[in-house]
Amino acid sequence: MILQNTLVHHVHIWLKDRADKQKLMDGLSTLKAITHIRDIHIGVPLVDGDDSYDASLLILFNNQIELDAYNIDPIHVAFVENIAKSLCAKVTVTDSVNV
Repeated sequence: MILQNTLVHHVHIWLKDRADKQKLMDGLSTLKAITHIRDIHIGVPLVDGDDSYDASLLILFNNQIELDAYNIDPIHVAFVENIAKSLCAKVTVTDSVNV
């Protein structure tokens, strides 16, 4: 199936301390309640893959407006301020849309 009318928001996260992985995963799970999200996947690296990062967040949106609303949603802001900023050493974000 080819996704149509989809904006993909992909985040890779590196922790300062891998002992905090469950705190991060619990925090990422709070994002599921954000209504602008069409689909969400929270994952960890495969054993045989690139394991330099600690967690991956993949969110599908219908459009840029929904991504913009997600970015200022109080749940997302609380996650960034209360979890990500204290636990994460590095975060990469890539967004892409259909052509």
